[in-house]
Amino acid sequence: MKSTQYSEKVLDHFRNPRNVGTMEGDDVASGIVGNPICGDLMEVFIRVKDDRIVEAKFRTFGCGSAIATSSMTTELVKGMTLDEAMQVTRQNVADELQGLPPIKMHCSNLAADALHEAIKNYRAKMAGEPVAEKKHSAEPTECAIGRDQFLGKGVYIMVNDPKELKDKRVLVVHTGDKSIETAIQLTAVTGRVVLSTPENEIQTTKVLQEKLAKSGIKVLYQSRLLEIRGEDEVEKVLMHNLDEDEKYELFVDAVVVGE
Repeated sequence: MKSTQYSEKVLDHFRNPRNVGTMEGDDVASGIVGNPICGDLMEVFIRVKDDRIVEAKFRTFGCGSAIATSSMTTELVKGMTLDEAMQVTRQNVADELQGLPPIKMHCSNLAADALHEAIKNYRAKMAGEPVAEKKHSAEPTECAIGRDQFLGKGVYIMVNDPKELKDKRVLVVHTGDKSIETAIQLTAVTGRVVLSTPENEIQTTKVLQEKLAKSGIKVLYQSRLLEIRGEDEVEKVLMHNLDEDEKYELFVDAVVVGE
């Protein structure tokens, strides 16, 4: 992430994020927004006591701005009542971070929305109502061009038979633990597996971290899939290096985008 584009406060929360992790319990609820393929994905967890948020954590798949805004949001709301936290806006978060580039206000500053979803889910849970399923935001994010065009022609939502990809160059888009498991499984049939993630590090279980480290998989950190290219089948992809804000092509035979 180029430091000249961001305030020192944004860089601090990106490099030293607060409240990373998940929570469980009867007094806990979570909310999730975003799109793991097209943009950033934020999940915010809150622990509530006497209608007040006593603890907040987050898990984010995204660029530096996504991490920084998630970190700041969870810091802001600790100690707030649920009503007060529902009033926290994206602008509030950006102001606390001393500003964000305009494009990041729309594609990466979604943590307040995830917070609001968590509060709604907590209230539904306490009322004995069905908790809403995790959903993706309707934000107009930059989806991977060619994804639908090449379905069945080198693009996979999931891999049912890894043997189909024997000896192929495969790009797996990181969308959570399942995508890591898929990438590791593919190393049994090909030695050319690449895992791309918009994060600067992958948040997963200790077991998967160890398997990934030993797998020989090349991980492209702070990278996002922009476009899938080819004539009749997948031939290459256009990637975005989020750290340097540069685009480059990567030659592949297949892309696993996840659900």
